[in-house]
Formats: sequence, structure tokens, C-alpha cells
Amino acid sequence: MSSFLFTVASFVVALGILIAVHEFGHFWVARKLGVKVLRFSIGFGKPLLTFRGRASSPDASEGVRLSEADLGTEYVVAAIPLGGYVKMLDEREGDVPPRYLNQAFNRQSVAVRSAIVAAGPLFNFAFALLAFWFIGVYGDTGSRPWIGQVTEATIAAEAGFSADDEILSVGDTLTATWEAAVYTLLTDATSGDDVVVKVRDVAGLEQLRILPGGRLLGLAEDGRLLERIGLSPKRPVIEPVIGQVVAGEAAESAGIEVGDRVISVDNQEVNSWSELVDYIQKHPASLVEMEISRAGAEHRIKLIVGQVTRGDQTVGRIGAGPHVPEGLFDDYRVEVRYGPLDAVAMAAVKTGDMSLFMLKMLGRMLTGEISVRNLSGPISIAQTAGRTASFGLTQFLKFLALVSISLGVLNLLPVPILDGGHLFYFLVEAIKGSPVSEAAQAFGQRIGLAILLGLMTLAFYVDITRLFNS
Repeated sequence: MSSFLFTVASFVVALGILIAVHEFGHFWVARKLGVKVLRFSIGFGKPLLTFRGRASSPDASEGVRLSEADLGTEYVVAAIPLGGYVKMLDEREGDVPPRYLNQAFNRQSVAVRSAIVAAGPLFNFAFALLAFWFIGVYGDTGSRPWIGQVTEATIAAEAGFSADDEILSVGDTLTATWEAAVYTLLTDATSGDDVVVKVRDVAGLEQLRILPGGRLLGLAEDGRLLERIGLSPKRPVIEPVIGQVVAGEAAESAGIEVGDRVISVDNQEVNSWSELVDYIQKHPASLVEMEISRAGAEHRIKLIVGQVTRGDQTVGRIGAGPHVPEGLFDDYRVEVRYGPLDAVAMAAVKTGDMSLFMLKMLGRMLTGEISVRNLSGPISIAQTAGRTASFGLTQFLKFLALVSISLGVLNLLPVPILDGGHLFYFLVEAIKGSPVSEAAQAFGQRIGLAILLGLMTLAFYVDITRLFNS
């Protein structure tokens, strides 16, 4: 339950931050361009917190009945954290006192209205850029892009990849970490062009491996790009030596001690901690016999494996942890850090590349080139929010940056009801010299709403299907 609450809290915090960034863009630019803002709301529905800024009219302190325009901006945090809005003074939504007509949104030029509407998505991109910049300056620890295994009869095997190759670059992009390598492979795989990967082989020589672009298309589905290509990261082997025993659980009850080395389980040889974990997890509530080495002598110990529920599965557990030698992971980790100016360039390139990648993915989904299973709905986003928050600030910031870019891209699509739809109307107005008719806008709103509801329904369906098949 605590894990569930943490996931929900992380999701709400993430939504709150990103919605606030988006709506603040509209709010700030509107205020700077002289448009009166009546309400700034994070969330919909019943207000949970409300306060007002300083009133515009000097009569506010004299008990005189005032219009909404005379009052200061109302700031609201509402009960349903699935969006937000900025309500501006507008003659289409109510009477506007004559003295405030010059501050009404509908009285502004096309350029001013366009700037206000575009500010929300642009602030999402700016937030992502700032997040990537902070991560670059603060420093990010990742795994070396060191290949452990190459699966036979796969694209990677045919391209000549070998175990112990270290990926140096993908295309023109240097890849100091697995994250950078996978990200660049992911973006380059959508182009359809061959992808040139530079590696350093086990002999220390730099080699080029070429992945055929035509066969890469569609391989990135379900986040399994590396597996589909045929690559797996190299990981250090942790010996099957007991480093921790949990009080009251099966291992302690059976007499297993810190320092014991597991030789076999049920006469099956154990060569690594992962092999031990795999066997135990597959045998919940079972009686097993372990052969261990302790102080040079071998012993046989019988124990009943405990069990724990994870999602819809029950797995075995004995309450023991591995002994991890100090420095075991040092050769597998690398820290990437940029100077303040270099970080700006890195952040700008990453934000731009990810924005283009998301547009390409949307286009390929619309044309049927890739599956809609790549969509992420609220359930997947909430799960990712909780997982990245548990990993620390850097990972949570990366998650926020990527979702912020997604919001920016989606909101700029020329779909009525979205910011991009309003910008399209303004473009038509600028070309024809008069606003799009209210009837046409109302019709467009209904179409836009239907599109959004359909997309949300599809995303929920994909989420639920993914949840039950995991």
C-alpha cells in the first residue's frame, strides 16, 4: 500500500509541476502583454485552495460591489489534477466594463493572442531544457555501454557486434552511457536510414558496425529495442555469497550465516547470485536443500522457501542479500558532467531531438507504421513517475523533462481545443483578415473533443492491456 501511495503522490506531484509550468506560460505572457487574467487554476472541479492577488480597482476596499474584472487574479488549486487553465478577460465570455476593454483577450492583435496561446507549450519545452541543463551541470551517473552478450541470428550478430564491445558513438553522437546509446539508437531507428555504430572491441581497436535502417523500423516497441536488436548490457557477476540475513525469515531460521557461499540448490550448481535468486523465486513455499561452504567446510541445509506477492505473481524469498565487494561496479559506471555553457548546447540539442522524435512517432502511429501500443496513458505515466521518483532527483527530472516535451508537442498539434488548434485559427484569421466564425470554431471544438476522448480511451485501453499482460 505504501508503494501504491508513493506512486500516486509522485504522479500528482509530476502533474502539478508540469501543469503549473504550462499554465504559467499563458499567465505570464498574458500579463506581460497587457491582458487581464481573472483566474489561474491548477486542476479542475472543486477548489481546494483559493486566494486572490491585489485588486485592480481602488474601490475594492470600500465595500462597493465590483465586477470580476475589478478584483485581483484568483489563484486556485482544484480537486482533479488532470489539467488546468488560465481564464482571461474576454467579451465572448461575459460583459467587460468599458475601462477594461483594452485588457480583453479578444481585443488583442493576432500576434498578441498567438504569443499568449503559444507560451504554454513553449514553457514546457523551456522546462525540459532547464531540467536537462541542470542534470548536465549537476552530473549524471550511468552505465558504460558495454556489451555483455550478442544473441545469435539477430541484426546485431549480423552487423558483427561481439561480447565486450563498448559503444563509443551512434551516428554522430557520442554515447558515454547506455542511456545515451539507447536513446540515440531509438531516435535514429525511426529515420529508416542505416545506423553506423562505432565500438571499441576487446582488443582495444575501434570498429564500425552498421545496423540496416529498414530492419530497425518498428523494433522500438514496448521499450525492448536492445533485446530486439540482439544486444544485452554487460553486468558484473555477483558471487553467491551471503552478505545479509533478514531476521525472522527462512534463511535465518535454517541457520544460514553471513559469509556462507552457496554451492548448489537441490543438487543444481549455483555460479552466481542471480542464478540463486532465479531458482528461489521459482520455488515459493517449497522445501529445498542447499549445499554451502563455510570456513572451508561444506554443509547441507534444508529450508522452506518463503513467498511474497508481486503484482499477480507469487515468488519465493528466503530473506538473504548478496555480499557485494567494494568497487565491484566501478568499471561499469561512468559519470557524465558538463560545464554550464556546454550544458546549454547539450540540453537544447536533446530537447530538439526528443521533440522531433515524438513527432515522428506520432506520424508513424497515424500511418500505421508502428503500433499504438507505444502510447502511454495515465496508468503507465503514474507507474513511471513512482519508479523514477524512487531512483532519485536526477531520474525524476529526466522523466519530468520527457513528459513536458510530450505535452509541448501534443499541445501544438493543430487539433481544435488544443493550443495548436487556436494557433491554426489565428493563422486563418491573419490570412483572410477576419476571425474564424463562432459556428466553425464550435464545430471544430466538438471534433477536437471527440479526438481527445478517443485518444484518451485508446491510451487507457493500451495501459490496461499492458497491465494485465505484464
